[in-house]
Amino acid sequence: MTETPAIRCTGLRHTFGETAAVDGVDLEITAGQVFGLLGPNGAGKTTTIRMITTLLPVTEGRIEVFGLDVTRRRMAVRRLIGYVPQQLSADATLTGRENVALFARLFDVPRKQRKHRVAEALEIVGLTGDADRQASGYSGGMIRRLELAQALVSSPRLLILDEPTIGLDPIARSNVWERIEQVRVETGMTVLVTTHYMDEAEQYCDRIALMHRGRIRSLGSPAELEAGLGPESTLDDVFRAVTGDQLEDGGGIRDVRAARRTARRLG
Repeated sequence: MTETPAIRCTGLRHTFGETAAVDGVDLEITAGQVFGLLGPNGAGKTTTIRMITTLLPVTEGRIEVFGLDVTRRRMAVRRLIGYVPQQLSADATLTGRENVALFARLFDVPRKQRKHRVAEALEIVGLTGDADRQASGYSGGMIRRLELAQALVSSPRLLILDEPTIGLDPIARSNVWERIEQVRVETGMTVLVTTHYMDEAEQYCDRIALMHRGRIRSLGSPAELEAGLGPESTLDDVFRAVTGDQLEDGGGIRDVRAARRTARRLG
């Protein structure tokens, strides 16, 4: 029996005025994967995510989350999802514990379980010792871990992260990803993430979709995408070649391959 995908998008399209932000996206994400949705600013990633999370209506096409139609079963879908948006969602006037407790109530975590689930989420992200400090005194990395705790308190089957480490230093970025990976391994949770850090995508994502101008341009594992471009290619090379009409120096994907062949010949 075939396992139900965590996410299935079919013919997905969304416009803002005359601009097609998402233009015919077909996408399937296997349960338990870490899936990276990559692309330049304005590619349509956040619009796609907002439709998956029911924050934007599906005006054309279809989205299913674990087999549930997001248009018809919006509230049921929301109960399956934990979401960390680009914009900071933590309340600086509350303590870390109060922030997570607020989300526990919003996600209708049973009253008898709330205290335990809040404490568990804070422990997972390494904030137990700082839980009763006001969030205004947290560092950027701590805020992102707090937001991760907010998303995890409802024990979601699908965790969606929109630029979760943007603006963080390398150590803070690593700490956030360690927490994400820990939860995924322990629970089998599916993770959908957008990031502009290619090293993160290469290290942590099982599969990647490269998006540009509202469409999926390339799909595969990091290794498959790199091999498809040519020997010694990096994910940065793939990103530049696939998601842009041209590279910064005026070349395209064929130019990248030609340059690498020349480099190999020259030793």
